[in-house]
Amino acid sequence: MQPKHRYVLDEPEVPFDLTILYEDNNIIVVDKPHFLATTPRGMWYRQTALVRLRERFREPQITPAHRLDRQTAGVVLFVRNPKLRRDYQMLFQEHRVEKTYECIAQTLPIIRPKTGTIERLDPPSVFPLRRRSHIVKDRGRLQAYEIPGMINAETVIELGDTNAEIAARGYRRYILHPKTGKTHQLRVHMNSLGLPIKGDDLYPIIIEPDYADFSNPLQLVARSLSFIDPVSHRSMSFTSNFRF
Repeated sequence: MQPKHRYVLDEPEVPFDLTILYEDNNIIVVDKPHFLATTPRGMWYRQTALVRLRERFREPQITPAHRLDRQTAGVVLFVRNPKLRRDYQMLFQEHRVEKTYECIAQTLPIIRPKTGTIERLDPPSVFPLRRRSHIVKDRGRLQAYEIPGMINAETVIELGDTNAEIAARGYRRYILHPKTGKTHQLRVHMNSLGLPIKGDDLYPIIIEPDYADFSNPLQLVARSLSFIDPVSHRSMSFTSNFRF
């Protein structure tokens, strides 16, 4: 029997497909497009990766093992076996998943953030670098922000290959390796360096979104996930096919 869902009035349709990268009896791994939320929240319900999967497979027990921002594209892992939900979710909570992101941001000298630390990993070159800070996200506030205090967010940032078209527009590709998983961590860390991600509607300033406009996605993609499967103990790795 197909599960019943509540319907949200005036919920814009997200005109992008949710691609299945892998599935077995325990998990489903998808390549989530920009603008599609991972799970229902606020005005979004049926136009979410979770509800699309539940409707496609007619399996109301499917649950995300982690989440991506609605604006971020890339690899997301869902658990279809309820008995194993905790096993897969703990992979992320205990930081046993290797995650790699890519983004497009301007070609500019970095600035010194007001708080936290920057460590050059191959001096005197600026990149790769390690950005560490204390990030706070208040309930009801759209932006996360950094304050002085004990480090709770860490990202390694390196330069990626950049094609001539991107370079001609004054941008380049960055590879991001989050070592923690704070809300908006990558967007906050890039913005703190004076390199806000192209298409970001929250950092450095909030831009009122037009939910029917899909022409300017955030140029951030969760490129890959790698982990040791807690059930089969096999090495698993998945890569997004999204191209900037």
